[in-house]
Amino acid sequence: MRIIVTAKQVPDTNEVRIDPVKHTLIREGVPSILNPDDANALEEALRIKDENPGCTVTVVSMGPPQALTMLRECIAMGADDAVLLSSRAFGGADTCATSTTIAAGIKKIGDYDIIFAGRQAIDGDTAQVGPQLAMRLGLPVVTYVQKVIEIKEGSVVVERQLEDGHEIVEVAKPCVLTCVKELNTPRYMTIGRILYACDEADIKVWNEKDVALDPADCGLNASPTQVVTSFTPEPKGKGEMLTGSINEMAAKLVSRLTEKHVI
Repeated sequence: MRIIVTAKQVPDTNEVRIDPVKHTLIREGVPSILNPDDANALEEALRIKDENPGCTVTVVSMGPPQALTMLRECIAMGADDAVLLSSRAFGGADTCATSTTIAAGIKKIGDYDIIFAGRQAIDGDTAQVGPQLAMRLGLPVVTYVQKVIEIKEGSVVVERQLEDGHEIVEVAKPCVLTCVKELNTPRYMTIGRILYACDEADIKVWNEKDVALDPADCGLNASPTQVVTSFTPEPKGKGEMLTGSINEMAAKLVSRLTEKHVI
């Protein structure tokens, strides 16, 4: 069995800042990390690999050359190999163009049973790439997977998270499964795997020619949506604290709301 995991290198959102003049994200000096939901997707793939001798896990990512560091971390966690889709032609891609490029990379890899993806990336929060990827590959997809119950010869049984509970879904292989954080707890890298990832790991770097994509069909050229500007909302004014008994505070509140023509 062969499993593919899609992963993205994202800025650590605890340190993201927006340029007040250009209204763009300031990425210089901001550390990058493996997208958290993608870490859960990778962990589930590795768990299945541990339980099924002969199973292999390949991580696929699209990004700049610096994403190689993230892919080495994935291999240090236990992945067998990785592919980085990297080219200036891929730059400026929205979710539509991103899924096109990743799908092309996966088609080149071929021969897979399950594709795991994170629910969404913390730098965009769209949750669109996984389902779009399934569409482009012509595969069934189950989103918000919080438990993999059973892997059968021709299908996978999973538990899908809902707002008010969950549902059990059986989906035919090959398929795409997008994962939520409740699925598992990602493992740590080991010293032996870190050394292997740094010295011997097989990481291929493919551009648009390698995956047979026309530059017009990827990157900014193929992105129907574009971010015009980003900004930090102005902080709200200081709130007013009311004091006194409950009746006194209620009277003051009614008075303030009346003054502002709220009531």
